[in-house]
Amino acid sequence: MHRVQIKDKTFVLKFAQDDIQKRISDLAKQIDHDYNGLKPLFIIVLNGAFMFASDLIKNINIECELTFVKLSSYQGMQTSGQVKEIIGLQHNIAGREIVVVEDIVDTGITMENLLTDLNKLGPKSIRIASLLFKPESFQKKFPIHYIGYSIPNDFVVGYGLDYDELGRNFPEIYELTHT
Repeated sequence: MHRVQIKDKTFVLKFAQDDIQKRISDLAKQIDHDYNGLKPLFIIVLNGAFMFASDLIKNINIECELTFVKLSSYQGMQTSGQVKEIIGLQHNIAGREIVVVEDIVDTGITMENLLTDLNKLGPKSIRIASLLFKPESFQKKFPIHYIGYSIPNDFVVGYGLDYDELGRNFPEIYELTHT
């Protein structure tokens, strides 16, 4: 079993690079179908979603635009419960079809805060594409339209996800071992 060490934690392989790429291709096909004839704006949430967004956009065949926001709610391995907007949205999204691209939705606190802010700007619609979703942790009621993988409430790193800013560069996703 493939393992990686980050600081004091050991992680084991959860999703291989090839499996991730196949799943992203499938999500892109769904988005292409749902937005056929439209020109959505993809709002990519940094830092974590950069790898997912890059690979997702490479598989999108419809016309689209991209922009980025940077939000933070984590400190180490725990969510702080407070969302800080670091880099704000610079596009006018009134009347636009929006796809928010996120690396992981767990409690939903960060995403709910972002959705509230975006909805104030009058978009025509907002859908969420998240590589990972933790249904056991989810505390909110909004839909997540495009989910790469639903996972248990385990801590994961790699493919943009980090542990104290380390591990984002792994092309695979690893989960924390409990041994």
